[in-house]
Amino acid sequence: MRRLLLVGYGALAYLLFLGVFAYTVGFLANAVVPRGIDEGPAGPLPVAIAVNAALLGLFAVQHTVMARPGFKRWWTRFVPPSIERSTFVLAASLSLVLVVRLWQPMPETVWPVESGWLRVGLWGLYGLGWVTVVGSTFMIDHFELFGLSQVVARARERAHVPPPFRLTMLYAFVRHPIMVGFLIAFWATPDMSQGRLLFAALGTGYILLGVRFEERDLRASLGDTYRRYEAEVPRFVPRFARPHEGAPVDDGVPVAQDG
Repeated sequence: MRRLLLVGYGALAYLLFLGVFAYTVGFLANAVVPRGIDEGPAGPLPVAIAVNAALLGLFAVQHTVMARPGFKRWWTRFVPPSIERSTFVLAASLSLVLVVRLWQPMPETVWPVESGWLRVGLWGLYGLGWVTVVGSTFMIDHFELFGLSQVVARARERAHVPPPFRLTMLYAFVRHPIMVGFLIAFWATPDMSQGRLLFAALGTGYILLGVRFEERDLRASLGDTYRRYEAEVPRFVPRFARPHEGAPVDDGVPVAQDG
């Protein structure tokens, strides 16, 4: 029964993530979902900026603190290690629910794009950004990243073996393809409103800061293996002169990128 509960917990966290992720795609596009980022009654601009910045700040703090090794060591004194990652995913999804649910509309247009073909191109880029985010998770280990591998291994009473650190596909061109996808999706829009601009700017700032914490942890964990990776592969902008794709950098060392 305990093993079934752990698997159910991991599956619930994953399904919530899928729902919130899909809603966020529509939320930023002002399409499909009941309320987009620019929809709804607008209040005073300073209040909206303060509330929205606080919501994104809460998400950033949760995401950053819970991803640190020191917090994980402390946290797994109280929760089984097999659901540590699922708990992170659950908390991140709930933080994002707060963002989209409590977001204060700031619909004033900052810049519009009138050209029909350019609008189509920007919407295409928007979709490409989200496809890059999802695709990059499968290039490492999608189900490991979202905690399902850990709970299934526990349910089968098998030791969980993290995947090796490996240069594969987009990770051979840039170190953070998931974040590159987010940056494209944040900024690619034909109708940049004040609210969308605030979301993109603060989201970009968080990514630029967050990857530095992550890389510090990876250097501590992987040592020279990760330092060589940093020297050979750019952080966000590819050089298209990649090292050997698919070659394991250090077998048996866990992948812990972008999350």
